[in-house]
Amino acid sequence: MARYTEAKCRLCRREGAKLFIKGARCITEKCPFVKRPNPPGIHTRMMRKPSYYSLQLREKQKVKRMYGMLEKQFRRFFNLAESAKGVTGRNLIQLLESRLDNTVFRSLFASSRNQARQIVLHGFIHLNGRKVNVPSCFLREGDEILVKNKDGMRNVIKDNIASSAKDRSVPSWLEVDKDNLKIKVLRLPEKEDLVLPVNEQLIIELYSK
Repeated sequence: MARYTEAKCRLCRREGAKLFIKGARCITEKCPFVKRPNPPGIHTRMMRKPSYYSLQLREKQKVKRMYGMLEKQFRRFFNLAESAKGVTGRNLIQLLESRLDNTVFRSLFASSRNQARQIVLHGFIHLNGRKVNVPSCFLREGDEILVKNKDGMRNVIKDNIASSAKDRSVPSWLEVDKDNLKIKVLRLPEKEDLVLPVNEQLIIELYSK
């Protein structure tokens, strides 16, 4: 599986926003984005006013990197959203937010989406009673997630919940049982449930050219 292996903090600086790729480090003074908020590169201070195409591209890159996806996978998600019934932008947000790894992250079970992906890949997650190790699995209303009964991972998740509760909260579309480490999807997510603002219309315009 292809993945990004370069310095992750450069992605936040390039997009001009904290994408919370490195979890707890992003909310400390050690975050490179706090020290150097300007984009990486020696000529960034001399950049001209961005074109409309540049705004479209940067929005797409921001969302893609926030969810830890590469171009081919992100384009597949857009094609699914475009072919589904309803508004394309709304469908895209629902597909991205209802990914299994993102749901584990939004439930405070992981400090970052990267850690949530590892938890799923290593088989610690059961979906509706069955073990699932596919991070991009889509969730539906009524689905229930349970962490496998292994003390080591359960302790890690409980530590994540305790440390993340100070800076993040569980979205209203999820119900979390912190004692038994269970998650229930109450409804599909909406744009209002996002932590970072996303202009999905720019992404639609970019891919529609």
